[in-house]
Amino acid sequence: MRLPLLFLTLLTASTVILQAGPSEEAGSLTAKAVAAAGGEAKLLRVFRMKERYRSGPSAIDPETASVRESILEAPRYWWLNGKDRDGEPAKFDVWAWTLVALTDPRTVIESLPGLQENGKGTLAVRLTGTIDPALDLHFDPTTYRLVRMDWRNDIYRFSDWREVDGAGYHAKTVMHKRKTNEPWFHHEILELEPLAAAPANLPR
Repeated sequence: MRLPLLFLTLLTASTVILQAGPSEEAGSLTAKAVAAAGGEAKLLRVFRMKERYRSGPSAIDPETASVRESILEAPRYWWLNGKDRDGEPAKFDVWAWTLVALTDPRTVIESLPGLQENGKGTLAVRLTGTIDPALDLHFDPTTYRLVRMDWRNDIYRFSDWREVDGAGYHAKTVMHKRKTNEPWFHHEILELEPLAAAPANLPR
């Protein structure tokens, strides 16, 4: 009986090692990405944001773009004009690009093959468990900054890296249709202010 038991033990151990490999690789990448954004303590968990945006294939025209200000505590809250955008899936977009989703212990993070983006091969991970459907994040292999996010029917491409109070983020995003790669939404953060907590008067 010892031989089958030993064989079973070795087989189990080998399976664990094979499963742990990608997790360790993904964990190393996400740790570097969080560090590149200022470290876990600096990630944008609650913040005030002023933004301008435009739907359509053309880039933002400052004279005609829509402007709004809001307070975010993703993925639970996005307050616009004092009201939560209840049921808005974009809360998870924000939770992902701020990288806070990477720090949630319930998020399952797996390594993915990279893609060519900005002339470089990306380093990529897939998030599940807390986000449905699965969301893919692609990072620059040199800076470990987020350059692309694929979720639902869209590809998000990020540019214009900025920092505020030690927190790093991309101020510009262009969303492309996943099937055609055509740009359809342009977004720019004009002002961003990290907050210790959301104002108490906002509904929860």
